[in-house]
Amino acid sequence: MSGSASTQGPPPGTESQGEVRAEIRADIRRVGKFFGSKLVLRDVSAQVCAGQALLVVGGNGAGKTTLLKIMAGLCRPTAGEVELRVQPEDCAYLGHATFLYPRLSASANLTFWGRMYGRTPTRAEIAAVLDRVGLTHVIDEPAGTFSRGMAQRLNLARVFLIQPKLVFLDEPGTGLDPASQELLRREIGALKASGAGVVWVSHHLAADLPSAESVLFLKDSGAAYFGPASGFDPASGGVGLAC
Repeated sequence: MSGSASTQGPPPGTESQGEVRAEIRADIRRVGKFFGSKLVLRDVSAQVCAGQALLVVGGNGAGKTTLLKIMAGLCRPTAGEVELRVQPEDCAYLGHATFLYPRLSASANLTFWGRMYGRTPTRAEIAAVLDRVGLTHVIDEPAGTFSRGMAQRLNLARVFLIQPKLVFLDEPGTGLDPASQELLRREIGALKASGAGVVWVSHHLAADLPSAESVLFLKDSGAAYFGPASGFDPASGGVGLAC
């Protein structure tokens, strides 16, 4: 599928001679997607590297969530291909839904999800990830009593528990207060420090951009920019990026 997507600046992970190239965790090549007769994505290519975050931005309806689902294997592309260079059990996806069981405690929810990934987390391990998201004090309380922000933080703890190598985050800051959003950025930094590649759909560009190494800007169904975060000018993107 052909298109007019353009790339400004060198692709992330491309270093000058003598520097080490970052290991690619995911490679998407000329991905396109139709829903019926509606074109959502056209000729989109990008890479996600170990220890780096790719920030996916664009206006409402630009195809950000669709692309994330395609990359995570939750949706088939109409054209192009996605190559994940990690095992399925080393991937984690955090979408708009929290997928928490309201009658189960925070601890029981994490125990369940750990077992889904073939792990048997101890209470100490569960307490440790809850401490990272500021929820140790509600370890035995049912998730159904949590606020939206607390539920989102518990969902984030689920990601940390499995120690993934590739993480897909679809607007993880939704419902979080400013302090919790800062905690989120700090923990995304911790994921990168552990060697994980992070694909991060964001509606808080100004605040999140400094935490990313690369940016994929979707516009008019294609990639208007894919390159280093340092080379991306939000003002050049037009409508919908400053939200």
